[in-house]
Amino acid sequence: MRDFRTSGRAAVTGRVTMRDVAQAVGVSPMTVSRALRDDKTVSAETRNLIQKAAHELGYRYDTTALAFRTQKSGFVAITLPSVNNANFAETFRGLSDRLTDSGVQLLLGSTNYSVEREERLVRQLLARNPEAIVLTGGTHTDATRKMLAAANLPLVEIWDLPKYPLGHVVGFSNADAMDQVVAHLAGRGRTKLAFVGAQDGDDMRGAARRAGVIRAARTHGLDEVELINAGPAPISMRQGAAAVRIIGPDIARFDAVLCVSDPVAFGVLSECRRMGLSVPEDLAITGFGQFDVATVSDPRITTVGVDAHGIGVRTAALLQNLFDLGDVAPRYVDVGSHLVIGETS
Repeated sequence: MRDFRTSGRAAVTGRVTMRDVAQAVGVSPMTVSRALRDDKTVSAETRNLIQKAAHELGYRYDTTALAFRTQKSGFVAITLPSVNNANFAETFRGLSDRLTDSGVQLLLGSTNYSVEREERLVRQLLARNPEAIVLTGGTHTDATRKMLAAANLPLVEIWDLPKYPLGHVVGFSNADAMDQVVAHLAGRGRTKLAFVGAQDGDDMRGAARRAGVIRAARTHGLDEVELINAGPAPISMRQGAAAVRIIGPDIARFDAVLCVSDPVAFGVLSECRRMGLSVPEDLAITGFGQFDVATVSDPRITTVGVDAHGIGVRTAALLQNLFDLGDVAPRYVDVGSHLVIGETS
């Protein structure tokens, strides 16, 4: 077997160049360049030889010059509220798997649920000349909107259905999703509802869910919803449990507690059971997102199912269509949501 580490030259020292790879295989540097860009004008056999030589020699293909010539960076920028949230991770995986297969990489930025931080990230990401940008949610600062309008590049907002979209949309209505939950609870005679979520101004999707609960409760003629502030976003099971501890046994004055997410619902459920409350007999509890914790919990948590992975896959398909066909007509993809009835309601 040919040893690319020593062929063509007595030894490769210092930084390995494209010329080194070309000499090792016995082709021109231009052929190496085309092969490493997966150019089909180079035969499959030669491409394989060149890729093997590049790997053996430790050559790293520098795309900077290519990006300069083509004005294409080869990556898509995406902002997510959190990298620890399992659903957002699934969206990233769906997007990444599909785009990576077509040779496009993702550059990820975490906003930590802050539109001001998103603004700073967008400014930094745009400076890298992405081929497209994906933003989680439809709420942004005025400065972010102006920057994106001036950038004039493909833009997709996900995990929401904004009233005034900036470009393309792949998401669902967080407010409408709560109609299903409230209708289910009202149908089982629950009239006194509480909603556990983050404080105002942090979690915009959570705020939309809260607004949806309030609207649906009025539609069904239920009592006014009590809002329980569990602290700054992101809130999880720890904050859910803490909110119940602060209220204490008086939590039982409600018929049902609706939570902004399944982890929060699990925290609420755990603390209620520590207090000796029976769920759902004394108190119904619901979550949102169909996280694994909702399924493995005992009792299983009633929740709202969202196809997180599918949001990523459909966003990738939309972007590929834009890249391949230059389609600029705005797309508004509503992936919907569905009620998953567990054992806590």
